Amino acid sequence: MSFDSDVLQKLSNEQPFLWINPCLKKISPSKDNSELSIADILDAEERLNRFAPLIKKLFPELEDSNGIIESDLLASSSMLKQLNNNGPGNIKGQLWIKADHELPIAGSIKARGGIYEVLCFAEELALNNNLLTLDSNFKVLANDTARQLFSQYTVLVSSTGNLGLSIGTISAALGFKVSVHMSIEAKEWKKERLRKNGVAVVEHADDYSKAVEAGRIAAEKDPYSYFVDDENSKRLFLGYSVAALRLERQLQGKGITVDNEHPLFVYIPCGVGGAPGGVTFGLKKIWGSNVHCFFAEPTQAPCMLLGMASNFDGNLSVYDVGLKVNTEADGLAVSQASELVGKIMNNLLSGIFTVKDDELFKYLYRLEQTESLKIEPSAAAGFSGLMGIFNTKQGRHYTRVNNLNNKMNQANHIVWTTGGCFVPDHEYSRFWSKGEALCSNTFY
Repeated sequence: MSFDSDVLQKLSNEQPFLWINPCLKKISPSKDNSELSIADILDAEERLNRFAPLIKKLFPELEDSNGIIESDLLASSSMLKQLNNNGPGNIKGQLWIKADHELPIAGSIKARGGIYEVLCFAEELALNNNLLTLDSNFKVLANDTARQLFSQYTVLVSSTGNLGLSIGTISAALGFKVSVHMSIEAKEWKKERLRKNGVAVVEHADDYSKAVEAGRIAAEKDPYSYFVDDENSKRLFLGYSVAALRLERQLQGKGITVDNEHPLFVYIPCGVGGAPGGVTFGLKKIWGSNVHCFFAEPTQAPCMLLGMASNFDGNLSVYDVGLKVNTEADGLAVSQASELVGKIMNNLLSGIFTVKDDELFKYLYRLEQTESLKIEPSAAAGFSGLMGIFNTKQGRHYTRVNNLNNKMNQANHIVWTTGGCFVPDHEYSRFWSKGEALCSNTFY
């Protein structure tokens, strides 16, 4: 197994750092070696559009968006000023927040892929049972006949929290039976929210990987079950990728150009990898090498960095390098990354940075202070990416070798806030207070 000893030491020592992907290649939009294509992303968006009338009917809060589940792109000059004033500074360009923490139904980025996969399964069943055609109004799937069909099936998923909320909420709304296997990292409030929606929650005293294994075994025993495999699902992946098409329209609507002279940097928190991988895949299909995508992981759970840096040789988990997945970032608390996603990211992902939990609370606090946005700790991880690009040796090397130094003033930076709007007030108050206390000492 070939593994950089310096990277291994930093991971083992829980040292925050920026890893630059040595396999990154310059590509043109829509051209890479992946078996998936822009046509697959467009097909996924078309499916979501077909389901929009049904989603609008099931979830009245989507009346204004006509059943489209999407988040705002928010300018964040105040947060950028805070980052510069309370840290090393030097950050150039414009900062934006992709506010997936406000996504309806599930309150996180998992509302994209998770809901999409369940809709794929529902469509498959409905077509096979002659309940509709692709030209039908999909509101028909809210009727008693469809719900009776769906009630014969159980949707299963394993989760640290947010994917379970997404899968559980949409499955129950459609009439499926649902079983969510929650790992030890899952927050109690997320379990209770699922139970209130009639979802069966199976609690595990072990980590995410073991919960996935248990979910798979349960699904194999039931011929009327459907297991959403967060590690290996192309449906999930493509559901997340649709975000890129919508982001393109949002940027166009704000007059933002992405080209060789106006680079786009995107920073996305990463757990097992499906959500940030799908988004990155879509972005690279649209903008090629003019978009620079970075994942953010906790220093206690850098599973994708470990996987990609080792080329997934040896099936390593973070336990193998002395870590314990002891992090408040429950959405990122994963010991082994998806090899499927990691392999797709091999030539597309610019790099991965790791961040300590204390920094998450500081960013969470500062974001509420500057922009009045409430997120959960894992969703704050992306802000460290700006520090890494502008204030580390690795970041400065990256911009230099990619001929970006004279373009950074006109760069746009998007931090993807991946979850948080459903966090109970008492839980958020704890996060906020911890961030406030930490910020009273130092910010960076």
